Amino acid sequence: EMLGSRIIKHQQQVGLQELCVLAQVSHSFLGPNKNYKFIQDDTTGESALVASCFRIFENLELSCAVGQLVNETVQAHHRVCHTGSGCLLFLAGTWSRAALECLQRGISPGSVVSAMSEGMDICLEVCKKSSIPIKTLTAKQPENFLMTSSGLGASVKASRCPRQQPRGPGLKGLKLSRHFCDSLSETVSALEHSDILHMAEGLSHGCVDAMNLVIRAYQTQSEKNQDISSLAFDVSKVVTCVLPGLPEDHACVLQGCVLLLSAEQSSVARRLQEQRLKVALITGDLADTYRHLGFNKHVGLRCVSDHLGSTSSNKEEEWLEKVETLLSKLEVNLILVSGRVSENVLLRFCRCRILVVEKVKVSILKAFADATGAVPVTYATQLSQLCVGIGASVAAWREVVRPDGNPWSAVNISADGNAGLVTAVLTGCVCAKLQALEDQFWACAYRLHHALRDRVLLLGAGATEMLCAQRLRKHAEGLVRHPGNGEAAAGAANPYRGVVLHLMAEGFMDYVSALMVNAGRFSKVGARTELNRLLKDCSEGLDMSAAMSELLSDSKEGRGDDAPSSKIYDSLSVKQEAWRRALDVVLLVLQADAEVITG
Repeated sequence: EMLGSRIIKHQQQVGLQELCVLAQVSHSFLGPNKNYKFIQDDTTGESALVASCFRIFENLELSCAVGQLVNETVQAHHRVCHTGSGCLLFLAGTWSRAALECLQRGISPGSVVSAMSEGMDICLEVCKKSSIPIKTLTAKQPENFLMTSSGLGASVKASRCPRQQPRGPGLKGLKLSRHFCDSLSETVSALEHSDILHMAEGLSHGCVDAMNLVIRAYQTQSEKNQDISSLAFDVSKVVTCVLPGLPEDHACVLQGCVLLLSAEQSSVARRLQEQRLKVALITGDLADTYRHLGFNKHVGLRCVSDHLGSTSSNKEEEWLEKVETLLSKLEVNLILVSGRVSENVLLRFCRCRILVVEKVKVSILKAFADATGAVPVTYATQLSQLCVGIGASVAAWREVVRPDGNPWSAVNISADGNAGLVTAVLTGCVCAKLQALEDQFWACAYRLHHALRDRVLLLGAGATEMLCAQRLRKHAEGLVRHPGNGEAAAGAANPYRGVVLHLMAEGFMDYVSALMVNAGRFSKVGARTELNRLLKDCSEGLDMSAAMSELLSDSKEGRGDDAPSSKIYDSLSVKQEAWRRALDVVLLVLQADAEVITG
């Protein structure tokens, strides 16, 4: 049933069929209603709670080549965008079914690849033309503000025509104009940030609590940002700290970098409070055996000699003494490490009242480098007076008991002038849910980050996909209805082009119908019926975005008749990246299947 009424011969197009099966896991993760799933290991009995395609593939053991390809694709997309893996996987599945349908009709793989690639170009052009510049959002409210304020309107006229103001004591008009210009600048800035909040709401995609934290992080960062007009959200300077055991409504946002430290580290941190610390930054593991990637030894190789050298413990002890002496000479009392630190090394430095923190994001190291003047180094032995920064500070924030019963402390590490460094503290009583809450925060944070960086938005809730389906259908039908147009040559070169484009459009409609079904109001048949009607109405002049907004706003549960419907937005770069990766997977599997079949 999944592949239609036609039966595929055994061992033909196996890759595309596997891709269809794998893509089915994405269906329940589309739309604002996120459904959690448990994945259980039959061997160990351990289970994991997941709420995204990325986490599902992270917890699956995939033996087939297509599964590994899909996993690598989803992982790569998540590393860049942190959102959109469900869209990627769903479209990969529905377009693989489209490719199978084409092959069953006798269309060659080369024709399918050519037509689908052209279809993607058509869709990217639709995104470009239908995108909404952010500046149009921020321009509307100042315009309305000026038009409705008659007193301020007079001030605007005065500011535009200063020469008409009387001289002498009546120069008050010019002072009022300057005052108004300052007030107008502040007002425009406030309105711009107000629109950012409205835009963030549209980008929440059902994760309201997570986006509220993101908004607080953005506001906290903006307060310290000198260039307010830039309206940028630097996610590289944002970190998350997960505290189990507290209710979810205890989540908050703090300036600085909040980290969980062990009892030994916490003891050192308390002694270092209210001091201006000297900091060293290490990019790598803090260990005597660490070598950067260019000097890693190959696995399985051993150094053989005919004399007995010093043992590894002796080497580590010699290295520790050397580094300890160097740090004491440089008066370093805080070390931030991007890699790992062994328990032995950590305890050794704690006894010396040196606070060592491992697994710090490289972007956070850079923020501390900019704020303190420290120079990151690969090895601790490279440290010198020129590499040590000054101006860091440590403050104990909250005591925490981990699920395993061990006491930990949440400590806030900051620096003088460390503008923009923000921590989102995430809390929850259900430990298995904390990972999903953290993922939701980062998804919302990156949607806002990409939208502000792109300076444009796409209409969400399936509106953009329906615009693409409409355009693909028009291109497909144009081959028959208008044989004399410019598409005739392309049709002659690939007579099946219209069939492929039409099936790609059906894939987008499958995606939108899944959104509608998951929203809880439509059945699968009812959703497709509404979408087909919508395409027909839009061909007669109805605005697609308005129609989709009206259609999907009715599907929200608990919405009153008089409740205003806020627009839903998507990030242009995230959506385009997800579409491209989805099609790349389909075409790669299609061509690999073809090579296997033909030998």
